[in-house]
Amino acid sequence: MPSKRDSGRWLLVSVSTAGAAASLRVHAWRRLRGLGALYLQQSVCLLPMTETTEREIARLVSKVHRGGGQARCLHVQTSDETETAALITQMQAAADEEYRDFLERLPEFFTELATETARGRATFTEVEESEADLSRYQTWAAKIQARDYFTSPLGDRVRAELLRAAEALAQFEALALAQDAPDHPQPTTRRIDADDAQTPDNGTSSLRAVRP
Repeated sequence: MPSKRDSGRWLLVSVSTAGAAASLRVHAWRRLRGLGALYLQQSVCLLPMTETTEREIARLVSKVHRGGGQARCLHVQTSDETETAALITQMQAAADEEYRDFLERLPEFFTELATETARGRATFTEVEESEADLSRYQTWAAKIQARDYFTSPLGDRVRAELLRAAEALAQFEALALAQDAPDHPQPTTRRIDADDAQTPDNGTSSLRAVRP
């Protein structure tokens, strides 16, 4: 993450894939979006200068050139504190939007556990499916956090909710184990119910696919 001293140092990136394969245009767009680039105008964007962004942009520029496109990366510095603050605010707003989307969708995970518990379907198969769902949520959150260059407070909330989800899954797994071995004592775990499907200020939402 950029330090306060480095917060005005940026990579100014321009990419043109005119005349190149459509797949190159898609690759460049996905890579820049994945890095959290802030578009200033079409084909021109800005990224904080970090070891990761410098390395990844160098790779992208090389790939674009090999694919028949044009790309350039300039190292720039904003000396105007007001302008720097405005750019940082824009990047934080983009991260916040992604975090809010995540927090709106995560309750679906708790809802699914509560539904399967109520149906008496705490099984090994359901545990495996829930583990895969949680893994997808964790991957999604990690991608957002990787481009959260200026540390949005919502990131802490996302991490806390993921820990809560992992705890809920552990309780569901313990219930599945107990049901699979009925002669064993029932585990003393808190029942997973609909209340667990709510995150602060969000409530529940209908089931939707988890982003990759």
